[in-house]
Amino acid sequence: MDWTGRFPHYEYFSTLEGEHRFNLAESTAEDLLLGELIDLIGLDTIRNIRLEYSSVAGLAALRAEIGKRCESPPDWVMTTQGAALGLYLVASELARPKAVAVLAAPYFLPSYDTLVANGWQVRVVRGDFDHDYRLDADVIGAALCPRTGLVSLASPQNPAGIVTPEATLQAILDRMAQRSPEAYLLVDETYREATYDDDEVAASAVNLSPRVITCASLSKAHGAPGLRTGWLTTPDADLRERLMAAKRNMSICDSSLTEQLATALLKNAASFIARYRRKVSAGLRIVAQWQAEEADRLGWVRPDAGAICCMRLNPRLFDGGAVATFWQALADYDVLLRPGSLFGEDDSYFRLGFGYLPVERLLEGLALISRALDHAESH
Repeated sequence: MDWTGRFPHYEYFSTLEGEHRFNLAESTAEDLLLGELIDLIGLDTIRNIRLEYSSVAGLAALRAEIGKRCESPPDWVMTTQGAALGLYLVASELARPKAVAVLAAPYFLPSYDTLVANGWQVRVVRGDFDHDYRLDADVIGAALCPRTGLVSLASPQNPAGIVTPEATLQAILDRMAQRSPEAYLLVDETYREATYDDDEVAASAVNLSPRVITCASLSKAHGAPGLRTGWLTTPDADLRERLMAAKRNMSICDSSLTEQLATALLKNAASFIARYRRKVSAGLRIVAQWQAEEADRLGWVRPDAGAICCMRLNPRLFDGGAVATFWQALADYDVLLRPGSLFGEDDSYFRLGFGYLPVERLLEGLALISRALDHAESH
């Protein structure tokens, strides 16, 4: 039967429902346990949480903690059920007839699908793998027009983990002011705090301009995707009111229980993030060494942050048939990767996650990818 939904159906996601011994598609690190947050709050406190409607903007204490991390006033913050809902709210509220959105690729799939589902004409500006997917403000600027209402990008990027410098973001804003003065810049900052070792965390883009919107969540560096807690931030008070009106009609408010848990997590974020950074930093070193051994067959973009990286089969060695053989071998070995077709590339590209599995299984999984490359190369 032909698919008729407003959002595309991806067969790939059905594979995520099952268990995979070598899940290298996962973009998070080790998940927190509920008990860890209960220990912070206290069971008696949790017993007395009223399961009432919360504020549409979000619990004040939670927004205050988010504001501290973004170095912005709490009033600029609106909580959402994950960053994905934030992306949808922005796409829905800013959509207008014949409006154009400029989207930097590669991209997080909902960044594209929510725009299309809400009627945007999407101009995809593709980055260059061979130049580490670094954004060029002039290339973004060339895609702008008077009907552009939104420029959307992620920093750090998903799937490559590349951070866009503040100077480049400001240059993009300058070009928007000249060519698309009514447009907003949406920056997905979900991986912003997901740095390695003692690397500095980039400042939030929200303070650059009143035309900036940022989104983020607790799903990555904080290890709590199951809380489904995210947020939007913007200095634009009128836009915040419109986004809250959209949220009120879609989800009313967030869970009063998860808001309390999320607040406790952020108040104690330093220890959780330090644990995350130790895990992903170790994973990155393992992947870097493995890729160096496979450099003739497999290129990569070394990430600036996050538990993911982007890789590409050497096009001189692997044609379309060999790429198909590679993916079939991975399936036979029960190794799960995120194919490039789900972030704006073809399937000679893939996203590899290195923070989720224990070290021993990560090493096993990488060895199996090498075996899959052997199969593909002999195709």
